Amino acid sequence: MSDIIGITMGDPAGVGPEISVKALGEMSAADRARTLIYGNRATLEAAKAAVGADVDLEGRVVDLPIEGAPLPWGQLSPVAGDAAYRFIEKAVRDAQAGRIGCIVTAPINKEALNAAGHHYDGHTGLLRSLTGAEAAYMVLASDRLKVIHVTTHVSLKDAIGRANKDRILATIRAGHAHLRRIGYDNPRIAVAGINPHCGENGLFGTEDDLEIGPAVAAARAEGMDVQGPISADTVFHRAYSGAFDLVVAQYHDQGHIPVKLVAFDTAVNVSVELPIDRTSVDHGTAFDIAGKGIADHGNMNSAIAYARKLVAGKRT
Repeated sequence: MSDIIGITMGDPAGVGPEISVKALGEMSAADRARTLIYGNRATLEAAKAAVGADVDLEGRVVDLPIEGAPLPWGQLSPVAGDAAYRFIEKAVRDAQAGRIGCIVTAPINKEALNAAGHHYDGHTGLLRSLTGAEAAYMVLASDRLKVIHVTTHVSLKDAIGRANKDRILATIRAGHAHLRRIGYDNPRIAVAGINPHCGENGLFGTEDDLEIGPAVAAARAEGMDVQGPISADTVFHRAYSGAFDLVVAQYHDQGHIPVKLVAFDTAVNVSVELPIDRTSVDHGTAFDIAGKGIADHGNMNSAIAYARKLVAGKRT
């Protein structure tokens, strides 16, 4: 299995090129030799100039063409959206072929992606389509708080409807398997309720009693250390304080808000249950600062470090 990390450059008009070259420039020579950037060389050279990075890109870029590159910074366009798609597609094919061990994705712009005719809700849906995976789950991982999501990029109304027993149980299983892979022998998992106070015995809704509770019972019957439903207004604090290793969140904002509150610059987005490994920064394209050389690459460094951990686990 390859130990090479493949960074997809993201939307070429966003901060992805800048944080990619910054991260590459700070690596040791050994780590740099085990890293490729899937992107556009002209754009990356422009990013180098913007950030003042002194790093040789020769041999470190899988160079894919973009008409008119480098594109203007900070401007949404279907040309940029299509380029971002092609970077990801090439990296996925190389991961499937074993040429790279893990993909690390810089941010894409969903509007640009869809304007280019690639109709996906983001990286996770796109990666699932490209790999033919039956399911994919989003984990946000930080040192003290890790969260996996039952649903992500759907409306809150749809998320409530999708939070059924089978989907919740599948999410628990996926989270349990991922934590075991990264070194937790018997992960302690908490499942957040979906209604205030978990519905207060049906007073504020029945989903916690009819869907979440039975999913937790089924997971416990399979031997997993799972508790829930636990009121969402306390469960994340309890996990952050050390009571649980992972929280199952029912919808996007329920899980994202607490992680971004406590680990905004360091949390890593990890795709679970795909046939390939993928980590990502947990921020957007930041068009307002693109090209100014001021984008913080700390989150990219964290995503790369997590990717190297996954790759190392494959080899042991």
